[in-house]
Amino acid sequence: MLADAAKGYLDGLNSEQRKAVEHGIGAGGTIGSPLLVIAGAGSGKTNTLAHRVAHLIIKGADPRRMLLMTFSRRAASEMAQRVERIARRVLGDKAGVMTDALTWAGTFHGIGARLLREYAERIGFDPAFTIHDREDSADLLNLVRHELGYSKTESRFPAKGTCLSIYSRCVNAEAPIETVLGQHYPWCSGWASELKQLFAGYVEAKQKQNVLDYDDLLLYWAQMVSDSALDTLKQVPGVLSVS
Repeated sequence: MLADAAKGYLDGLNSEQRKAVEHGIGAGGTIGSPLLVIAGAGSGKTNTLAHRVAHLIIKGADPRRMLLMTFSRRAASEMAQRVERIARRVLGDKAGVMTDALTWAGTFHGIGARLLREYAERIGFDPAFTIHDREDSADLLNLVRHELGYSKTESRFPAKGTCLSIYSRCVNAEAPIETVLGQHYPWCSGWASELKQLFAGYVEAKQKQNVLDYDDLLLYWAQMVSDSALDTLKQVPGVLSVS
């Protein structure tokens, strides 16, 4: 009966999806090589990824050593539910126990926040930091903008939402503000000096208030794992593979 179920749980996938699910998986759920899948909308990416995670668990991989990330909490929750449904076809009641052990599943920002709180003191943070969403971040940036007098300039200074978008692009692209303005916000190019001052004030305000924004969750996570002094991070099960 188990053998019949094992044969059937991948039957709903097309040939390309099945290749992605089975790629590099050996005995005991070991993985021989990484795989990058590029697929468009409606191609079954979520279903394929859920089947791959379930397939790994069914083959004997330790779910505590898996990292499953997506962009929204809803998608992350749906993914975990799909994994359990697929695994249950083969493992029966044991599937719930196995998928409950899939503790490193969530959004990119959620996983980043979890790691930063756990290792905050190692990088000079208070682990009780507050996380600002985009609206909160824009409001704080606007407060700094007002304090610097930029809300009363003779010619119109960029609005808070635009300022936050420029800041976010500079941070994520690791690009100088002049480059970002020239390529994406040419109408703001005349404000480069003021924007630099605004962003410096925004960073200082976040530090004073023990606040991280969404960009910080990814930025500080990336910096943290690249710090050779944080050797303990290399031992986090299933999260990092640092050479």
